[in-house]
Amino acid sequence: MDNIRNFCIIAHIDHGKSTLADRLLEKTKTISERDFQAQVLDDMDLERERGITIKSHAIQMEYSLEGRKYFLNLIDTPGHVDFSYEVSRSIAACEGALLVIDATQGIQAQTISNLYMAIDHNLEIIPVLNKMDMANAMPEEVKDQIVDLVGCDRADIIEASGKTGMGVEEILLRIIKRIPPPAGQPDAPLQALVFDSIFNSFRGIIAYFKIVNGTLRKGDRVKFFSTGHEYKAEEIGVLKLRQDPREKLGAGDVGYIISGIKDSSEVKVGDTVTHVENPCSHAIEGFSDVKPMVFAGIYPVDADEYEDLRISIEKLQLNDASLSFVPESSAALGFGFRCGFLGLLHMEIIQERLDREFDMDVITTVPNVSYKVYTTKGEEVDVHNPSGLPPLNHIERIEEPYIIAQVITHADYVGAIMNLCIDRRGILKNQIYLTRDRVELTFEMPLSEIVFDFYDKLKSISKGYASFDYYYSAYQKADLVRLDILLNGEMVDALSTLIFRGHAYDFGRKMCEKLKELIPRQQFDIAIQAAIGAKIIARETVKAVRKDVTAKCYGGDITRKRKLLEKQKKGKKRMRQVGNVEVPQQAFLAVLKLD
Repeated sequence: MDNIRNFCIIAHIDHGKSTLADRLLEKTKTISERDFQAQVLDDMDLERERGITIKSHAIQMEYSLEGRKYFLNLIDTPGHVDFSYEVSRSIAACEGALLVIDATQGIQAQTISNLYMAIDHNLEIIPVLNKMDMANAMPEEVKDQIVDLVGCDRADIIEASGKTGMGVEEILLRIIKRIPPPAGQPDAPLQALVFDSIFNSFRGIIAYFKIVNGTLRKGDRVKFFSTGHEYKAEEIGVLKLRQDPREKLGAGDVGYIISGIKDSSEVKVGDTVTHVENPCSHAIEGFSDVKPMVFAGIYPVDADEYEDLRISIEKLQLNDASLSFVPESSAALGFGFRCGFLGLLHMEIIQERLDREFDMDVITTVPNVSYKVYTTKGEEVDVHNPSGLPPLNHIERIEEPYIIAQVITHADYVGAIMNLCIDRRGILKNQIYLTRDRVELTFEMPLSEIVFDFYDKLKSISKGYASFDYYYSAYQKADLVRLDILLNGEMVDALSTLIFRGHAYDFGRKMCEKLKELIPRQQFDIAIQAAIGAKIIARETVKAVRKDVTAKCYGGDITRKRKLLEKQKKGKKRMRQVGNVEVPQQAFLAVLKLD
């Protein structure tokens, strides 16, 4: 065990974690030149296309120092705020962390939140200043920020470059010298913490775990603590670039287990694996259950694919434990699922993965947050969906979730960012100058205001320099109304939203204008209306495609023309009663793009 080191790499998005991981793998010769490609641990096509890490990736490296061979278990983590649950799970499986900071950008919001998470777990922090080869690097300024944040000596900060490989030797040396080996007893009853799992259509579910105490051998009878189901460990091993089978794994090892589990509900991330004969007395403290922030309905385009969609989402949930879902139905879209996500990027990625990995065509409804409704009878109802709102005369008050948002930005953009946050009902709580030209702004604001396009707007007004992080604070009373969209007097429940009363009129008008562009013209007029209760607040009309029935009248009495137009009018009226309007998929997504 003295030769094992478990560590993860944490940083803000785009500070060069995956590139640095590539250099570490090259240096320890874990990967051959033939297999090498940039971002080698990011194995999803989606991750490569977008240049972001979505999943944590574990890999074992071997490194010799002073005649001893060390086994280094590295977990590369995502940097985006929507995938912070992945980071928390990686941190729980490690004893140390490399804190990577970009020398050109300095400390950003996600750097701070990931660092606090690591300190809460008592991890040994090794600060690394990355991108030192860049012409616009500001090493001295950024080192001052790191010393203020971490409280280390300037000499402790390793200067490195993921592109050129500078400083990689020093990082490996520091990992071995500074990060403590795992503490555990190889002779105690087996306790292994499951931190991830994937579905393989040939082998069943493969669970990734870290052994805290005890020893696991191939062929042992094991059971999962929370479900009590028993299995045989058909194959165990460590995670290299591909799975590497072993006969036994001891305390401190990070590895995988295949035991032919077919049902995804039997493996839960954060569960404890133990022996059937000599079980441990209690489960390891797992991970806190994730709290979804954004809810949206996902429906199959073809109603017959409902069951396939359920199986696909279950398999996806194995690989992404922060996804939660419950069945729901909609008058407009049929049967589907109400899914909980950590943010809008998370929602977009899930939709993309359903399409690529499971070939599912889905419609996603307008995302919203979860509200608490207190009725006049004194009951408390959680509302995830506007159509679940009780009648207005039964509602005493509605409360919505508020967050504390931290924005770190260059001093030049403070005014524009304040305007953006105040327009979104934010209240400025604090303003701290971290250095001469870097400011940390703290706002309290409703979560529903950042759900749509807040992040994109923030990035564009700060030219990409502002970084954003938030955490949930509490529910507060809000003046909300339900805005319904009616097509020809029929309500489309999938387009309903709960919205702040002051923004409702503006939003309703824009929504009608947008739908007018997107809904194709029919043989009859289509009235698009936005309504609050029985009150119509905006209206647009999609004009009918009309045939020129008076073309054959040249001259003569006007009554001949009028007779023909009246006849056409009757036909249109009858058609309108039987005709129904198809709402295209873009219309559901258009709401997100409203400016």
